[in-house]
Amino acid sequence: MSMVDVQPGLPGAPGAAGMTMPAAPRRRVLPGWAIFAIGVVGVVGVLTTTSYLTNEPALTSSSTMQNTVTLGLPILLCGLGGIWAERSGMINIGLEGMMILGTWGAAWGGLHGGPWVAVLCGAVLGALGGLLHAVATVTFGVNHIVSGVAINLLGAGVTKYLSTLIFEPLSSNPRDSPPIQRFDTFSAQPLADWLGDLENQQRAVISDVAGLVRGLVTRVSPVLILAILLVIATYFVLWHTRFGLRLRSCGENPVAAESLGVNVYLHKYVAVVVSGALAGIGGAALVLGSSPAIYSEGQTANRGFIGLAAMIFGNWRPGGTLAGAGLFGYADGLRLSSGPQTVHALLYAAVIAAGVLVIWQLVRRRWTVAALAAVGAVAVYALYYATDELPTEFLPYTPHIITLVVLALAAQRLRPPAADGMPYRRGEGD
Repeated sequence: MSMVDVQPGLPGAPGAAGMTMPAAPRRRVLPGWAIFAIGVVGVVGVLTTTSYLTNEPALTSSSTMQNTVTLGLPILLCGLGGIWAERSGMINIGLEGMMILGTWGAAWGGLHGGPWVAVLCGAVLGALGGLLHAVATVTFGVNHIVSGVAINLLGAGVTKYLSTLIFEPLSSNPRDSPPIQRFDTFSAQPLADWLGDLENQQRAVISDVAGLVRGLVTRVSPVLILAILLVIATYFVLWHTRFGLRLRSCGENPVAAESLGVNVYLHKYVAVVVSGALAGIGGAALVLGSSPAIYSEGQTANRGFIGLAAMIFGNWRPGGTLAGAGLFGYADGLRLSSGPQTVHALLYAAVIAAGVLVIWQLVRRRWTVAALAAVGAVAVYALYYATDELPTEFLPYTPHIITLVVLALAAQRLRPPAADGMPYRRGEGD
């Protein structure tokens, strides 16, 4: 070689004796399941500590956890739908509209065939919304955001028209459907009764953990089992199959994927249709989880958008999306199972979490972040100390506010697919 091809001192560069210097060892990163487990333990620790210090047992009661599961399922399913779409490079803010279509389809299917038909019909109508989004964006090149907004408006308008046409003669109300049959639930006995006894004893930590676990194993709906299977299936298909690798390559670099023989259009179509189907199942879960089980106009209450937030919080991965859906569902479930004073105790939980963050950032010597977290902790504690309870008008917006705060804090570590939302036309890389 007449010129130096590799800079000395870099990994792989030749040393003084012509020897290749070994590459610097990479930092060991914990596996995803370990990070998820540590996060769960941390959240449980914050909640149990807050429950003990504020004397608010509803923070860790089984009823709160049951409401969390019921209200978090639609968010989780919409978040999974968002993962499928955006991993293929398709922004899908039309999840809200697809979820609305799913609620109407579930009510119609439930009236004619029971709860499983309700889930199937919800998935079909949601998939139709996804197919429309795919046709507009993939085939005709419509801007993803514009198409998603149109799907949201179309979903609300179509279901309103269909509800007036079909449900009003049956329920005498154009806004609601007649009640449909719900799934029979089951409990893990005798574990549920044993955990109930521990919860009623009101022992520090033990009763708190027992209440949280009891809420997960009591009155379990088949929709919950289905959602867990869909989380596992999403992870396996997208990260451990050839099809999933090709789909994700479409979201990272569709031109390179096309050059390797990947049918980019087909993978985007499949991803967006599956995305709509999952959002539709989320709508069905919302209908079947309500009491009574009915379709109601405005029932989704922007949960499709919160599902997108859960997906972003989870860094476009199923495990993180599950954690985000649990967080937002908990905020909503706590509001339903308790009063303003219990929701007010969440401020104290935020102070504890901020304190843990300060310690962690100090250990990592990130002084600026630690100082900002400390200032935030002091400000939140001042608000907690100065008030006895939150205004009742504030409570319905608790999940939305928590969504904004969490996304603001998590924004620095997010890494979306590189080609997410970018326009793509076949052959443009030639």
